[in-house]
Amino acid sequence: MTTRRGLGKGLGALIPPGDGETSRPPAGVAEVPVGDIAPNPRQPRDAMELPALEELAESIRTHGLIQPLVLTIAPAGSATRYYLVAGERRWRASRMAGLASVPAIVKDVSPQGMLELALVENVQRADLNPLEEAAAYYSLVEEFGLTQEVVAARVGKSRVAVANSLRLLRLPDAAKEAVVVGQIREGHARALLGLADDALIEKALAIVIDNEMTVRQTEELVRRMQQAASEPAVDDSTGDEEDSPETRELESRLRDALGTKVNLFRSRRGGRIVIHFYSEEELGSIYDMLVGPSDL
Repeated sequence: MTTRRGLGKGLGALIPPGDGETSRPPAGVAEVPVGDIAPNPRQPRDAMELPALEELAESIRTHGLIQPLVLTIAPAGSATRYYLVAGERRWRASRMAGLASVPAIVKDVSPQGMLELALVENVQRADLNPLEEAAAYYSLVEEFGLTQEVVAARVGKSRVAVANSLRLLRLPDAAKEAVVVGQIREGHARALLGLADDALIEKALAIVIDNEMTVRQTEELVRRMQQAASEPAVDDSTGDEEDSPETRELESRLRDALGTKVNLFRSRRGGRIVIHFYSEEELGSIYDMLVGPSDL
């Protein structure tokens, strides 16, 4: 069994020590008014669950805030005195609990460091959805010029894990939304990326959601669609069929809907549809899509 890797050396290893300037609060923990604090502008997480915040707020009302927040001084001209570096959930819950001030440690942290620390904290808590995590990695790579290897080392993940996460940003918007709202999992999304273009991905996505497919079933669907898209059309005509753009479009739509190779032949006297399958399981899947679930 594979053991999950630790996230580097933790938040403490990423936060530099204070510089000793007299303008900074004294070393150690200080009480800071909650109104002087603003969220980390580099926070990769878009939303927090209200029930969990309310539960944490109730705990803080009873026991107080035990773990200090980590803050950094806001740049001159900012609308706030401090920015959060770590502990946004605790800060929001403390406000909900009615605390006037909270214990905090103030450190010098760069914008890049703020993103790294927020990312590590959220990954440690599994608070980010896959797209939020991917977007944070993208910012570190594109905005701050870090390599995927360096990003992986900073957050305690493998380079392959970071690369796979970044690939999710190539999904069409419909598939991204399906991941965020939980209609499909990250494994489904990675499988869908095996398809050549957005149109095929969206077709496969609809099939996956409608049929509540597992990740393994999705991988098989993608394999069939790849095979159908790459194989040349079979010339099974009798000589009098028409080969119009409309016929090819209908053939393409049938192929995408069924997730397998389909040939459509039309003539003045009628026509026929040839549906290809490559296993008994695939035949059963096609049957279910056309007729409905059956015990046959």
